[in-house]
Amino acid sequence: MATLPDLPVRSALPEITRLVDLHGTAVLVAPPGTGKTTLVPLALAESGGTVVVAEPRRLAARAAAARMAALLGEPVGRTVGYAVRGDRKTSKDTRIEVVTSGLLVRRLQSDPELSGVDTVLLDECHERHLDADLLLALLLDARDGLRPDLRLLATSATVAEEKLAALLGDAPIIRVDARTFPVDYRYVPPLRGERVEACVARAVRTALSEVEGDVLVFLPGAAEIRRVAGALAGIDADVLPLHGRLPTGEQDAALKPGPRRRVVLSTAVAESSLTVPGVRVVVDAGQSRVSRVDHRRGMAGLITVRVSAAVADQRAGRAGREAPGRVYRCWPEHEHATLPRYPEPEIRNADLTRLTLELACWGTPDGSGLRWWDAPPAGPLAAAQETLRALGALDGDAVTPRGTAIARLGLHPRIARALLDGAAKFGGREAAEVVAVLDDDTLAASTDIDSSLRALREGSPRSQRWRREANRLARLVEGKSTGRVDPALIIALAHPERLARRRGKDSAVYLMAGGTAVELPPGSGLGDPEWLAVAVADRVPGSAHGRVRLAARADEELAVTAAPALVSTVDEVVWVDDVVARRIRRLGAIVLHERPLPKPPAQDVRAAIQEGLRKHGLGLVRFDERALSLRARLDLLHRTLGDPWPAVDDNALLAAAESWIGNARNRADLGRVDMTAALRTLLPWPAATRLEELVPERIEVPSGSKVRVDYSGDQPALPVKVQEVFGWTESPTVVDGRVPVVLRLLSPAGRPTAVTGDLAGFWTTGYPRVRAELRGRYPKHRWPEDPTTAPPTRHSIQRKESR
Repeated sequence: MATLPDLPVRSALPEITRLVDLHGTAVLVAPPGTGKTTLVPLALAESGGTVVVAEPRRLAARAAAARMAALLGEPVGRTVGYAVRGDRKTSKDTRIEVVTSGLLVRRLQSDPELSGVDTVLLDECHERHLDADLLLALLLDARDGLRPDLRLLATSATVAEEKLAALLGDAPIIRVDARTFPVDYRYVPPLRGERVEACVARAVRTALSEVEGDVLVFLPGAAEIRRVAGALAGIDADVLPLHGRLPTGEQDAALKPGPRRRVVLSTAVAESSLTVPGVRVVVDAGQSRVSRVDHRRGMAGLITVRVSAAVADQRAGRAGREAPGRVYRCWPEHEHATLPRYPEPEIRNADLTRLTLELACWGTPDGSGLRWWDAPPAGPLAAAQETLRALGALDGDAVTPRGTAIARLGLHPRIARALLDGAAKFGGREAAEVVAVLDDDTLAASTDIDSSLRALREGSPRSQRWRREANRLARLVEGKSTGRVDPALIIALAHPERLARRRGKDSAVYLMAGGTAVELPPGSGLGDPEWLAVAVADRVPGSAHGRVRLAARADEELAVTAAPALVSTVDEVVWVDDVVARRIRRLGAIVLHERPLPKPPAQDVRAAIQEGLRKHGLGLVRFDERALSLRARLDLLHRTLGDPWPAVDDNALLAAAESWIGNARNRADLGRVDMTAALRTLLPWPAATRLEELVPERIEVPSGSKVRVDYSGDQPALPVKVQEVFGWTESPTVVDGRVPVVLRLLSPAGRPTAVTGDLAGFWTTGYPRVRAELRGRYPKHRWPEDPTTAPPTRHSIQRKESR
């Protein structure tokens, strides 16, 4: 072995190789900068056999291979090689190959024994990328069955190592500490109204004036890198971007010391497995871009989140590798304690369609037979299986030949389907040019994919990267060129549920076939077409609609051609503001055409009527005085006696609507329903025969009048003139004497005089006051001193005795 640099892991290499040889598995926990990515593979290869190193990112894979080859004094591709999507440098002499996790999954699918491989090193496990978690599960399964001799070493900077060691079969844990220098922490939160990019640029300028050395800046994505680079124009330093979409030459430039002071603007690729030399200062925006899927709205993509505490610590550690350093954190100091401890595993939130296809190809469609760090959630897994069935990749749980072809392309299954079918229709090259943009929408210069493709063909700054990827994709498929291509159709082949129709003539809002509304931003270049094929859409939290980021103009004919499985014709009877019966032709959630249905089935009409009642309540029906009285009487019985007397509150009546709506066919019919008869249909038998006895509609008073009882309040009441109840000494009751009736005593003019539930007490204490007050106002009426012995009368005025 060549002379290795004096990095912290070097002294531990003999122990690492010994434990891997002895146990077959091991976990190495070492922070960035210790040499675990470069020195450990060299030591494992020196101890015998071929080593494959799995990296989560292409940039990290190429950089690690280049560093190891340089240590050996060889070009890349001899002893140390690499393989990433679209690029491979290996030879018959290669003993260490650095690959991306996703590529190794594909290699494992085609060769489950990993023939010729002795050791797999899984680097940066703590990042918890979807492909890396899947790869770990498949490797453990292969080791349990076909390759018990396959050695596995998992390395990480920060991780719950005990759980990982248990997953690897109680693997030994080796810890290596980094030799670091002191780091000074400064917090520079955004000013009021300041964007985080402006805050970062301000922190960089401060750092350049206060600290020596290069500056490493962490930003969430390429767009933020471009904006910060623009804000730093004119500074006395070289500003270099670093992210996975850059050309190889630009990536390499950021990883080499420069003749001048440098400011390296990086995404998360520089957090762990890459070394950026000369760094003394770290400026951290405190944000990261992660994959998320909104299953309810059918939109998946990248969102910006706060970093975890572990990631913030890793980033900060970059400042103290070579000398004392300083970290500028662009968030308030008090917020640091609120950061999540570790990054969220991607498997919990990401689109699982590609993972699900890989599981099906492995022979375990739901992944239940595998050992997982975190198992895929059941709901997203089921949704992904449905998507794969719709693409023809699965038949039940079994992979179809089409599914195998899709998996071999190494793309998201939707994109792979568009490439295969697009190539068959338009030609491999033509389809590949569009699919390259769908797979990497950062290639698009605008929302309009047609104008973006024209710019790429004419030589935009992104053209070289686009041509390289289009050439690679074209080599993967067959198809005779037709000399033309329809980007809208290619998009629709990938995302039929994103075909969208404008909601109104002057609206910028479109309804997608999947049921989600999206808005076309101003200045999109697409005009205001009636139809769109949406390639990329996202949703800003709090906004009413999603936002179209990449699309093509389409029409109804294209939509129906591209998504026949979504087209259906149904007879629909629903409640809108009334019963609406129509025959509808739909594309998913989009109504294509409709016409009235003259004779809808009666059961469907009844269901629509009940839907209307659920939406609008009993306001759709009319309760006359008799119905209101009966409802109140039944309510009293239910409250007092319970079963079998039914509840008649709104919820109960709505629940029983099927029994009383009769032949109502529309809103007007509902208004004519006899609610007295409706209530009587709810009466229990034979108890109903005692209704009048228990809660009489009227009660006869001493005068002989039969007065209507008011049951509308909490307690029944009897409004009656005072003179009509002379001689009564006890208040009446209902419900077999259980409920007293309150007397509302009226004046001769029918105005309220007193309310009492204790008639005997009223005659003694209340009546004298009433008599004194009213006898002067109504002198012609009888006001006896003793009402308990006076004869009652229904007449208003005293009659003269006949002679």
